[in-house]
Amino acid sequence: MPTNAPVRRAGAGPEPAYGLAILRILLGVFFLFQGVSKIRWLIDYRPLGAQLAQFMSAATPLNRWYLERLLPGLPLFARLVVLGELLTGLALMTGFWTRMVAGLALLMVLNFHVAGGTLFQYAFLINGYGLPVLGSLLALAIGGGRLPWSLRK
Repeated sequence: MPTNAPVRRAGAGPEPAYGLAILRILLGVFFLFQGVSKIRWLIDYRPLGAQLAQFMSAATPLNRWYLERLLPGLPLFARLVVLGELLTGLALMTGFWTRMVAGLALLMVLNFHVAGGTLFQYAFLINGYGLPVLGSLLALAIGGGRLPWSLRK
């Protein structure tokens, strides 16, 4: 017995947009507080140097090569990390240029995992800073445009 009732398809309503907006805001809070926790790097880059030295002690040839390229710019990179995380957090929380910011943040997080040598290890798969963050940023980079509660639609 055929009916003329409209078929509701998964994802046809506003729910995915609200879900992505919530993800965007919470990920923004995460990045904001990651930046706040590193605020002293703006005046003292040595904590980043210590972290990179720790990465270097367990480095594979690939990430050792990468780290050797980062070390000369350590004072600059320390400040860029803090500013990048703070601005990413604010932009995601407010919905300002979500897709572009999420794409740049994805590259920033990948940079951290390549430097740390964790990207191609089993531990990466169970690291809360790994796939959940990268997957969320990728989802926002793809579908984060025109979300509810955004300054820029």
